[in-house]
Amino acid sequence: MNSPVPVFRETSAEPRTESVAFAHLSLEIGHLYMEDFVEGPDRLRHHFASVRPWVDAVRAGLGTRLAEGRPRVSTCFLIDDYFSRLSTPAELVPPLVDAAAEAGLTIDYLARESGCAIAPGADRVPVRLAESVLHRLVESPPPDSSAFRPPVSRTGWLSNGRRAPTQRSSPAMDFEGAGWQPPSETGARGHSVFMDVELWSGTGEQRLWSCAFLASVWQLVRLGLLRDDGRAVLTPVPSDAGELPTEWDAMPPVLRLNPRAAPFTAYLTCSVLPGRFLPVEHAVRVILDQVHVEAEPLRQVAERSGSENFAVPAGIAERTSYVFPPGL
Repeated sequence: MNSPVPVFRETSAEPRTESVAFAHLSLEIGHLYMEDFVEGPDRLRHHFASVRPWVDAVRAGLGTRLAEGRPRVSTCFLIDDYFSRLSTPAELVPPLVDAAAEAGLTIDYLARESGCAIAPGADRVPVRLAESVLHRLVESPPPDSSAFRPPVSRTGWLSNGRRAPTQRSSPAMDFEGAGWQPPSETGARGHSVFMDVELWSGTGEQRLWSCAFLASVWQLVRLGLLRDDGRAVLTPVPSDAGELPTEWDAMPPVLRLNPRAAPFTAYLTCSVLPGRFLPVEHAVRVILDQVHVEAEPLRQVAERSGSENFAVPAGIAERTSYVFPPGL
């Protein structure tokens, strides 16, 4: 009888997806443009004073979902350093943290929006997160359609249904409008709410990602569902006790300001935002509904949340929620 022959495999050949720690909820307590900061400290105080009651309500509501124990909630704040840079981290961050503290709020994690486009990776090789998510888009062809339309990778536009057909006859000749057909939303309940989302403008090195698309990347990162070759992305870097940098690119994409904070990534997200972001976040949900997420990160979330008896929706968009306080 022959003895079994040992089989050796290189560890590097085995696919491995890095695990991340999870809070129950990632609570975004602000996303402001540089122009908002220019208005001064009073603008920041008003923001956090308006946000505070809703933060308390969200925390209280989360507690009802837990069978036992205290909810793990981490807070984050997103700064737009992608579309404009009117100030520096050294000038902007301290008054931001102070204004939050005046309202009784702690910013656990501070993030740069430009990090959702390109972020530092292993061996200092940049990770193009937005481009990575673009390659994961799987467009849903509308029912009764030929499924023929230019791919989103070429057009830069993503919709939640069937676009209006191209007009093929002269409007002057079509007196009854018989040649026109309206767009329609896939899975509409009664009436359509059709949306066509622009993901970027420009070409090549001049490509400028849209706010909606970067916000989609931001949600996927907070949900712990993005990897780069199996490695976690935008891992928070502890804040140095020293001075903040004078250049945004010198600041980590995600900075952990609170050493006792719950994990940055979470099973669910909630964002408390000004009402002007409502159409942007509608677009985010359209995008998230058509992103193909790798199986292993999904399995990790399901396994970890299941061990806590914490229900997590199957759909990615359903894991996100929003509050738009009046007057914010």
